[in-house]
Amino acid sequence: MASRRRLLRTLLPLVLLNVGAAYALASWNWCGRWTESAPVLLAEARAEGPLRAGAAKVPLTPPYPVVVAGYPPPRPDASKGEPVPQARAVVLAAGDIKVGLVSLELLLVPDALVAAVRERVADLGLHGVVVLATHAHSSFGGYDARLMAQLAGTGRFREEALEAVVSGADTALREAAARLTEVTLEVGEAHEPGFVRSRSGGEAPEGTLTRALLRGAEGPVAELLLYAAHPTLVPRKRALVDSDWPGRLSQLREEQGGVALVVQESVGNVSVAFSEGEGVERVEAFARAVAGLADTAKPVVAEAPRLAFSRVEVALPRPDASRLVPSFSRAAGDNFICASSSRKAEVGALVLGPLELLLLPGEPTVGAGDALLERTGATGVLGLADGYVGYVELPERVTAGEGEARRQYFAPALLDRLGAGAEFAARAVGVTR
Repeated sequence: MASRRRLLRTLLPLVLLNVGAAYALASWNWCGRWTESAPVLLAEARAEGPLRAGAAKVPLTPPYPVVVAGYPPPRPDASKGEPVPQARAVVLAAGDIKVGLVSLELLLVPDALVAAVRERVADLGLHGVVVLATHAHSSFGGYDARLMAQLAGTGRFREEALEAVVSGADTALREAAARLTEVTLEVGEAHEPGFVRSRSGGEAPEGTLTRALLRGAEGPVAELLLYAAHPTLVPRKRALVDSDWPGRLSQLREEQGGVALVVQESVGNVSVAFSEGEGVERVEAFARAVAGLADTAKPVVAEAPRLAFSRVEVALPRPDASRLVPSFSRAAGDNFICASSSRKAEVGALVLGPLELLLLPGEPTVGAGDALLERTGATGVLGLADGYVGYVELPERVTAGEGEARRQYFAPALLDRLGAGAEFAARAVGVTR
């Protein structure tokens, strides 16, 4: 017994010393200094005249069994998809410019995935490639190499999972580009606030659905449905890859012809408030309800539609874990986020007829989205586009710890930095306040 006590007295200081050293090491400022810089214009294109479009959809085939993404661990593995996640693409052309949009039925799209898709289709001569996620919390993961993403939502990184996504996006964009045909553009809106609600306080979402229909001589070519509602209706821990309501909504709309892309708008604090049915039945009921809402968005033909695109690089503020972890581990939390974060992000703008849309690499709350529209004069904000920086909340709410502050990974200046880039991008395509 005495020898055991002597051993403990000997080991305890060593254990404490190692714990202290580990804490000090984790608390060291590994992030370094994050400098502020002006937004940089990366791409710009404008055209008027006859509008052309082509569209395609391609199944995303992950390397089964594959982790089901969307929530913290433990996560189930899936051996099949139901319904199978898709890559849906539309290529828009006017004059001598072409812009490709590809919507992926995934939780998010990291920078590395976006860069890989653009590199793969570089030979298509597109002036812009926009990669979007539908934000399905029940699709497959494994494609994001960032440690924080692996732990928080997408699961263990597998190169073959990333390749499956890039290959699907590549094929969809190529098929869409090969099908260009002259189209008319019809745009309409519908409203149903009863389908959505604010999850974390702040402004209540209006439940606006914007429908942009690209119609060719033989019928619909593509339909863009811009809507904001968190795709979290599929029951958690379900051992199937599932595209949630956006995938089912696209399928329903495609019964009328063409390819339907569902794109999330300002979604950060929007959660579905729909109670019909249970489990997967509820997902299907919501998809049918939104499809019916789309039918009421009576489209108006846009005369002489414009097509314009811009892409701007912005410097991100320093990571800030003060709202995410206990105060004693703040420095370690900052370092952890820093290790998974780029110091730059992209903000863009897309003009399609009367639609003047900002492209944001994250999840802006309703309040943040409204602030961006007020600042730029744009008509809408598309989230989860061309990267992922997490939630974007109003700076005063971040400082006060309100709204989605506990889900914002960066300092309160995040919205201002992205807003400066959005303003630059909007001016580049002729949108001014």
